[in-house]
Amino acid sequence: MRTVGVEEELLLVDPDSGDPRAMSAAVLARAARAAGDQEENGTKGDDSDGGEAAGDADDVFEKELHEQMLEFATQPQSSMAELAAEIVRCRAEASRLARETGCEVAALASSPLPVQPSVGMGRRYRWMEEQYGIATREQMVCGCHVHVSVDSDEEGVAVVDRIRPWLSVLTALSANSPFWQGRETGYHSYRSRVWQRWPSAGPTELFATPERYHRRVADMVATGTILDDGMIYFDARLSPRYPTVEIRVSDVCLEPGTPVLIAALVRGLVETAAREWQAGREPVDHSVSLLRLAGWQAARSGLTGELLHPATMRRAPVKTVVRALLDHVGEALADTGDLDRVEASCAELLAHGNGAQVQREVWERTGGNLREVVAECVRRTQG
Repeated sequence: MRTVGVEEELLLVDPDSGDPRAMSAAVLARAARAAGDQEENGTKGDDSDGGEAAGDADDVFEKELHEQMLEFATQPQSSMAELAAEIVRCRAEASRLARETGCEVAALASSPLPVQPSVGMGRRYRWMEEQYGIATREQMVCGCHVHVSVDSDEEGVAVVDRIRPWLSVLTALSANSPFWQGRETGYHSYRSRVWQRWPSAGPTELFATPERYHRRVADMVATGTILDDGMIYFDARLSPRYPTVEIRVSDVCLEPGTPVLIAALVRGLVETAAREWQAGREPVDHSVSLLRLAGWQAARSGLTGELLHPATMRRAPVKTVVRALLDHVGEALADTGDLDRVEASCAELLAHGNGAQVQREVWERTGGNLREVVAECVRRTQG
């Protein structure tokens, strides 16, 4: 069974005002001290509750581009139940560390309140700020990245080619960024629109072979426009560090159960694509232009309007498109035992709304009080 890992980026906010706070260095230092205390006390790696440990705090949490953000990464998991438990543990640990340093964490894909982002220290981040200017300073957005194991680069490229039409549906399901710098944007995933400002971001053409994929990456790095292959921000890419395909189209999700749904769907897409490749089925050759339109439509509508159907690239009701995705990956989900869980989670999202809809509901109920929006998101981040 393919393993799955999730990376989530969280926003650090003031516990009283909800304003983003540049506290990531302090939180990471606290995590390192906590890990050192564990090692000194002989408890490092101990898991007293009987579940699988998510890892030491200094290994789990990482700095991000902006000092108002904190990232964590799960261990690879085969079981969605174990992945769900680890995400809950990581979010709870992030919350504890943040409170000990005077802030809170919120699973917000963009800040509802105005903020002056602080770019982190380090050569890489400073190069990005100099190279990309305001685009770097405005990239204080939080995503959810899913890694799924593949057997080889050949299989990985076959997967990347075949999952392209379906990725916009994941953006719609995960949408959690309707506000930007104190304003209602009219989008459900404004994060995804901001992310597209990177020169290497977005959908890709068909690659067909690992050689063509790696040649394209090498050519992009050789332009000097990006620093290295870590800045290849394709919607789906071969991870430069792990034997995985990495999918990067989702907002960080408000409720901790939603990234588990996204991860299960991504694994289903990867497995379905690998089976199609093994069976000799060619990928659908939608143009990059159409895929960009599908991504835009998903960001605009979320789960409240129409999406572009992955098969036809024509407008269709959200429920129809989500049903098409479930049918597409149904066999793979059934084989891993995830089908019932995914069906139930999708039904729940469609009935009660994703993070963007929750944020808008609070905003409307409180007469446009964005501080209440942040407070509600802090409460919901741990479930």
